[in-house]
Amino acid sequence: MSQITETIINSLQAILSIGIQRIPGLLTGIIILFLTRYCSEIFQKITKEVTAKTIKNHSLQILADKGVYVGTWVLGVLFACVVAFPGLSLGDIVATLGVGSIAIGFAFQDIVKNFFAGIILLVEEPFRIGDEIAVSDYQGIIEDISIRTTSIRTYQGEKVLLPNASVFTDAVMVKTAYPNRRTDLGVGVDYNTPLPMAKDLLQQTICDLDGVLAQPAPEIDLVSFGDSSIDFIVRYWTTPKQKEVRRVQTLAIIKIKEVFDAADINIPYHIRTLYYYNQDKYNDYFPNQLPAGDDT
Repeated sequence: MSQITETIINSLQAILSIGIQRIPGLLTGIIILFLTRYCSEIFQKITKEVTAKTIKNHSLQILADKGVYVGTWVLGVLFACVVAFPGLSLGDIVATLGVGSIAIGFAFQDIVKNFFAGIILLVEEPFRIGDEIAVSDYQGIIEDISIRTTSIRTYQGEKVLLPNASVFTDAVMVKTAYPNRRTDLGVGVDYNTPLPMAKDLLQQTICDLDGVLAQPAPEIDLVSFGDSSIDFIVRYWTTPKQKEVRRVQTLAIIKIKEVFDAADINIPYHIRTLYYYNQDKYNDYFPNQLPAGDDT
């Protein structure tokens, strides 16, 4: 029994001795990690200054910034592991990473998927920071594209973080991709209105409106006979920002109402005409047939 106890004590002493011997290495590894954090911030700052002068593409600037940040941390962690565990070589670390990459891939597949989707979005640049987009149920202005998410500020002033993989795979409407954007505004006039006159008034009104672009030229189309009106569509172009689109649309509605009032053109309400019949004297299948014995 004493021999077993002595063996346990010797083992504990050996473990304690090894632990004490490795304390300087562990402390040095921790210090290296702190230095890595400090260096990553410095390298990020330098990268931002250099890329701002040499790269015009803002998305590539972001990609370079994030690449330097991640690369610095990877090198710092590897160096800290080698210093903290002297018997661990770089080849052993690489081999361990190779074996563990499968498990990491399964455990963090969403993170990895979003990471690579973010890189592709930054490289291909289907949209840029400041563009206005509509994706899924959200519409707003892109504020940032990070390693994991795309951040947009909605028109209601809310911040939405969308996974990069969703943005990459879903249909995205980029509202500010082109220098101009069309608005289709419906206008109805009553059936007594001279249509050529109404069309000319709409054309002149929308062409003279502040914010409406001369090219492409506005178009006025007659589209349908409605229940209570004959319907026009006024098609005009503005700059693509949502704020400008709303402003011009408001001005267009106000001005068209003023012009139509001055020209005595009515924009009718929806009207429904109801006919009442005496059901005793009317047959749905034979309207002209009266009940027997009724000469009226």
